[in-house]
Amino acid sequence: MTSNAQVGSVSEARGPAPVSVLVVEDDATIRRAVQLALERYGYRVDVAADGLGGLEAFRAGAHDLLILDVMLPELDGIGLCRRVREESPVPVLMMSARGDALDVVAGLEAGADDYVIKPVDTGVMVARIRALLRRATFRPDPEGPAAAGRSGRADHVLVFGDLSVDTLGMEVSRAGEPVSLTPTELRLLLEFAAAPGSVLDRRRLLREVWDYGWEGDTRVVDLCVLRLRKKIGSGRIETVRGFGYKLVRG
Repeated sequence: MTSNAQVGSVSEARGPAPVSVLVVEDDATIRRAVQLALERYGYRVDVAADGLGGLEAFRAGAHDLLILDVMLPELDGIGLCRRVREESPVPVLMMSARGDALDVVAGLEAGADDYVIKPVDTGVMVARIRALLRRATFRPDPEGPAAAGRSGRADHVLVFGDLSVDTLGMEVSRAGEPVSLTPTELRLLLEFAAAPGSVLDRRRLLREVWDYGWEGDTRVVDLCVLRLRKKIGSGRIETVRGFGYKLVRG
């Protein structure tokens, strides 16, 4: 693990209690390095050495974010992420040793919010963690563009066909039934809802939703859109080939 002294301060706290992170990594050297690096930034870090131990630790404690290695004994990181997603929308950051496209895609399809490649740069990891936590606590401006909706009124409940988005209560329903979204999926939907009918390109979505200040992997956008479509209706978000995506108004 390398370091980047330019990213942030040594103290990283949210309110009176430090942010709690669970790291699931089978390599003892990497696990310890990640733990020490995050603790230097003020995070409280729990660790597990295999997937089943990670699942047990996740269920035993209230964690603000999970960092999961892809290759784990007992239960791999992909399977662990799926199990977590059945129970919680907690932000998940995947780690892959190879940067293999199949690993990345499988992790994102399982419900991970983002990924990093090992060996991990400390500054990059902390930046990704901060972005994920900002998404998890995001609240839109009630008078901002997302509140205007289709009619242009400052109405915090936006309606698109059978889809209803409450931007103040941060709740989504479809045909009257609640829809459970992860913080990233909700932030992505709010970005679309702020500009219904407008085409949003992947780079813009990476910047606005994933908070990337550098070139990011657009696969995270495509796979998050795919997950979002499954929850709100496959026809609600259209692909505009060569450009990006748009939310259908009606």
